[in-house]
Amino acid sequence: MTLTLRSLRARPVLLKLQRPVVAKIATIPDWPLILIDIETEEGVSGRAYLEPYVPKSMKYLVPALHDMGEMLKGHQLAPAEIYDKARKSLHFVGYGGLAMIAVSGLDMAVWDTLARSQGLPLCTLLGGTPGPVKAYNSNGLWLQSPEAVAAEAVELKAEGNGSGFKGLKLRMGRDDPADDICTAEAVWQALGQETQLMVDFNQGLDMADAMQRTRMIDDLGLEWIEEPVVYDNFDSYASLRRDLKTPLQIGENFYGPREMHLALQAGACDLVMPDFMRIGGVTGWMRAAAIAGAWGVPMSTHLYPEVGAHVMRVTETAHWLEWQSWADPILQEPYAMRDGDLIVPEKPGLGLDWNEDVVAANLVE
Repeated sequence: MTLTLRSLRARPVLLKLQRPVVAKIATIPDWPLILIDIETEEGVSGRAYLEPYVPKSMKYLVPALHDMGEMLKGHQLAPAEIYDKARKSLHFVGYGGLAMIAVSGLDMAVWDTLARSQGLPLCTLLGGTPGPVKAYNSNGLWLQSPEAVAAEAVELKAEGNGSGFKGLKLRMGRDDPADDICTAEAVWQALGQETQLMVDFNQGLDMADAMQRTRMIDDLGLEWIEEPVVYDNFDSYASLRRDLKTPLQIGENFYGPREMHLALQAGACDLVMPDFMRIGGVTGWMRAAAIAGAWGVPMSTHLYPEVGAHVMRVTETAHWLEWQSWADPILQEPYAMRDGDLIVPEKPGLGLDWNEDVVAANLVE
């Protein structure tokens, strides 16, 4: 079936986080979401959402999405063509930043619509099958006391249902580096040494601090060390990587697949974890996955667990899915967890439907 775009609607929503983000560079108590709905002339609809971190960014992204919807009205809903047209329309303002975020949101909604029109889960349309995806819990373990983090780690492990999550993300960057180490040890004491810990500094260190702190934790047996310094300093990352045994993880701030290629070319990381709103949605992810496959680099997701689960089922070097439930309140039926795996449902598209009562109660006017 050929689909023709009739309309696009974007709605800003602001949710209160159960566990506020408390990182080295920011504290975030409320989580912004932009709900994107596409309608076609053929009566097929699709949807996706964006998580743009900063509530005021929605003031710019919502009009940008509506403008793209108007520009593409009447166009055939072919994801690769829509993606390229949308990007080229923003050429003069650049391919990064809010421009790419808007294109990525559009792209995810287009892919959902196309898969729904075929009655297929997105992963099946992409050549895979529904099923489990290995996940770690990223819902908490922020910069709190070792005792508070250890207690929360027990809760987070249990959120994986059954045998629970096998991996958790732990944030570091406390004033005293020794407190970071004490916190990791407290988590392992509470859960057992077999629990995989991914450590994230959220770009909070300068290079001198990063050299000192990463060396201090290099022998702890961590799954990875993530973003100790500012995201685009590939030279510093390459230097850190040469100095460390622990795998170095970056990628949530790659704006498009070419930036990932440049990072790999610079030797800046051992692992990559693109974010869907920056890498270019599903289209950008699949192009980036081909690059990761060619380099043989393990590829994990960042945020967006639903679309992430689908593409991980067809990603050659699929590694870990980052699970966080921050969008669950606006979903009629969040994806199920089983023994720490996120289960891709056998539903058309992404299988997402909005809980309109919650949306209405949290809509930003």
